[in-house]
Amino acid sequence: MTEPRARVLVVDDKENMLGLFARILGEEYELVTAADGGRALSLVATQEFDVVVTDIKMPAAGGFEVLAAVKSRSPDTEVILMTGHASVQDAVEAMKKGAYDYLQKPFDPDAAALAVARALERRRLKRQAESLRRELEGVYSFHNIIGKSPRMREVFALLEQAAKLDITVLLGGETGTGKELAARAVHYHSARKERRFVPVNCGALPPDLVESELFGHVRGSFTGAAGDKAGLFAEADGGTLFLDEIGELPLPVQVKLNRALQEREIRRVGDNRAAKIDVRVIAATHRDLKEEARAGRFREDLFYRLHVFPIRLPPLRERREDIPLLAAHFLEKHARAFRRQVEAFEPDALRALTGYPWPGNVRELENAVERAVAVAHGGRVGVKDLPDDVRGQQEGSLPAEELAKMPFRDAVELARDRISRDYLVALLRELEGNVTQAAVRAGVKRESLHRLLKQYGIRAEDFRRRE
Repeated sequence: MTEPRARVLVVDDKENMLGLFARILGEEYELVTAADGGRALSLVATQEFDVVVTDIKMPAAGGFEVLAAVKSRSPDTEVILMTGHASVQDAVEAMKKGAYDYLQKPFDPDAAALAVARALERRRLKRQAESLRRELEGVYSFHNIIGKSPRMREVFALLEQAAKLDITVLLGGETGTGKELAARAVHYHSARKERRFVPVNCGALPPDLVESELFGHVRGSFTGAAGDKAGLFAEADGGTLFLDEIGELPLPVQVKLNRALQEREIRRVGDNRAAKIDVRVIAATHRDLKEEARAGRFREDLFYRLHVFPIRLPPLRERREDIPLLAAHFLEKHARAFRRQVEAFEPDALRALTGYPWPGNVRELENAVERAVAVAHGGRVGVKDLPDDVRGQQEGSLPAEELAKMPFRDAVELARDRISRDYLVALLRELEGNVTQAAVRAGVKRESLHRLLKQYGIRAEDFRRRE
């Protein structure tokens, strides 16, 4: 399918100028002309243009009025101003008000054609960037951090608040709880969303190069520094720098990081000049940084500099009611990726998933479901399709060594969840999936039973007799 031609509006009160643009642009673009500013205002109010080329001095309305009208209605339309009364002041004023370029009459026709072509390319790139930004906003939407438990609702509220505030955020939580996903969601819903999100795993940086990687270096500052390097802070300027596993940073680098956050400036290795930065830092760690500071392994002043807006992401064992939602999401995701018709979990498989403590959290759950989708036979994942560790939790209680590692409250909640789930499964099996009869037998309202079934990921239709 042929792509539609770009639409260009040329506005000038001189007929010979309109004729010139018709000759140089008419074959390549869909050209519309206006002989005065008033006519141009009517056109931009009712039609869409990719580029507008307008004279400044005209009857009815001047070029600056046309520029203002275009930017008000269609901010990504590029505007080129032209005049025979050029001045530096006019050029500066035009750029301040959003003009892309400035042509001084008389100008070379090829230069004018090139200016229009460049303006169109800029518009294309801006639209491409906007499309990517919207896609990223969707991918990293708060709604895509799956969970409906009370604990996760609290986390969502904090993340949304953090996105509105241009302050340092410290994300805590065990490995695999989704700290980077949360950081990206904050960035892509903040005022910095059009600038870069730069992630770095502090624990993966070579100890002797950490300072150079973060702050940059100048040529010859150390052996191997063959040229200047900007550093990650400079790369993230205007955007967000995500410092994952910040507790792994060496103490000397922590000193420099603390100063960068305090002074809002950095100094490259080997440079005697400081450079101002505009970076929002989101840090993450699986460690207890307060305890690390007490032990002398983390600087106390940096801890308090980071601890402006702390958010803890709960481990999966503290929000077990979210496991069926997450498992269903990963099932759909990997079934689509593998192009397999795997649509649901058998009750026993879901029981095993929700009964397992998930020490690797959401990341481990996704890996388990991905594996199950890959090996499943038929349209449903059975307990036999799950990894051995997960399958081993289906029957009985946790091994004593695992149980002893849990807080008393978590152990009690696990036991309650298991007996509740076992009871509901037994009830529906006995009554062949009849929810009304099950509610009567259980002594609860039908709506309450539906909520319990949803909470534990149990489907009544799985227990109904198939003819």
